[in-house]
Amino acid sequence: MTIAEVNGTAVIDPGVVLGSDVTIGPYCVIGPGVVIGEGTTLGAHVVIERDTTIGSGCRIHSGAVVGGDPQDLKYRGEPSRLVIGDRTVIREFVTLNRGTDARGVTQIGADCLLMAYAHVAHDCVIGDNVVIANAVNMGGHVTIEDWVIVGGITAIHQFARIGCHAIVSGASAVRKDVPPYVKAAGNPLHLYGLNSVGLQRRGFTDEARQRLRRLYRLFFQSDMNISQAIHAAREGTDTAPEVEAFLAFVEGSERGITV
Repeated sequence: MTIAEVNGTAVIDPGVVLGSDVTIGPYCVIGPGVVIGEGTTLGAHVVIERDTTIGSGCRIHSGAVVGGDPQDLKYRGEPSRLVIGDRTVIREFVTLNRGTDARGVTQIGADCLLMAYAHVAHDCVIGDNVVIANAVNMGGHVTIEDWVIVGGITAIHQFARIGCHAIVSGASAVRKDVPPYVKAAGNPLHLYGLNSVGLQRRGFTDEARQRLRRLYRLFFQSDMNISQAIHAAREGTDTAPEVEAFLAFVEGSERGITV
């Protein structure tokens, strides 16, 4: 085991827990209640304010501010945390806020890439293998499922959800839920078919993609409204996992579904 390498200019709370092979760059500031997993690297001028758990093999680049207080007027200083999964990369000047009493934690999964100037607000949940491009800004309580890609300069309304394997184009405004497996773009946001290239790259079979095409046509290219499409889909016999994931997401929507 190799001990952590800490630059002499860094300021670190005595209670911080550092795994083996951690590298702390110049002028970093790390506050109380922080745990950093083995092999994680912090560039220069990174600030980890408090109560944050960072997984192993992560890279946090210069100027990022991690574990800051929620930007929420309801926040009254209650204990809350930020949790970041293994091998996630956080680029320059990203800001990640802790949770509030509503959920208690902001959570970012493993193998994610958050590009420069992105903002993840309080109580957000981001899955694994998610790519958040430059200057994406989220309101509180946003949920982004696994394998989602969000293009740069996109704004995501509080409590909105983006389903797994979806791709949202840059400069979009996400006000309603974006269902899984689709492409979405624009302001106002609209759907533009399945994320076929992404699904193929991730190993979805031809049969699975065909099931999703039929489901997409039923929901978004027929005369049915969402409730009618759910009923029709539930009357069918197709219970494949990707179909169930789509239907469960749509049925669980509280903000409405982007069409």
